[in-house]
Amino acid sequence: MQLDTGTIIIAVIGGFIAGIVNTLAGNGSAITLSIMTELMGLPPNVANGTNRVGVLMQSMSSSASFIKNKKIDLLKSKWPIIVTTVGAIVGVLVAINISNEAFKAVFKYLLVVMLFVILINPKRWLHDVKIEKLNHPLALPLFFGLGFYGGFIQMGMGIVFLIVTVLILKYNLIKANALKTVIVAVYTIIAVAMFHYNGLIDWRVGLTIGAGQAVGGYVTAEFASKYKQAQYWAYGILIIMVIVAILSTFGILKLSP
Repeated sequence: MQLDTGTIIIAVIGGFIAGIVNTLAGNGSAITLSIMTELMGLPPNVANGTNRVGVLMQSMSSSASFIKNKKIDLLKSKWPIIVTTVGAIVGVLVAINISNEAFKAVFKYLLVVMLFVILINPKRWLHDVKIEKLNHPLALPLFFGLGFYGGFIQMGMGIVFLIVTVLILKYNLIKANALKTVIVAVYTIIAVAMFHYNGLIDWRVGLTIGAGQAVGGYVTAEFASKYKQAQYWAYGILIIMVIVAILSTFGILKLSP
């Protein structure tokens, strides 16, 4: 497949926007997957694998910014990172052997529930607590469950991650996003290796869109780290992306394969 100048420009811009969305909320893959399948003509399974390249590049650049700006303490967060990654690996292994189609059928209704959870009492999302509840008795089981969900289902992982970390474990929304990007970077390395091994990555496409995602992710992480009002932007984008996901899964708006 030839990548002409127009296609490259659209891919990079789309990747840039997806990098912004993924860094502050989630579901940016709705943008990149649509570009890969509708514009570039990749088969869904190859698009799924290729998409992980951009996710990895964006999450690594975002993580670098968040770490530089001290929005995440890697030493303090080592257990959430390790446990979530283990959960993701288990989820991928289970997904290989067990279909998740039944869950996908009800996922759209779960999204509606998520939207109500996000909209009710916005102050719960915009707090600025200094200490995350890592000593919460359910903290590690919850992180394992999040990892398993991401590995097994993948859909809406960023949204579910923020609901759990902000509402239950009392993370600040920006710090929750910082932790999310680091965790996604770690387990996406494994996912990219698995998809590449199975020949399901078009590296030209992945690196092209990924370049935009990496820049979008880094710029957004810098903004989120330095400006307090960024959490309001994150909350607004989270609401928008959940609504977009609902419209997409109900077939009202076609965004991804």
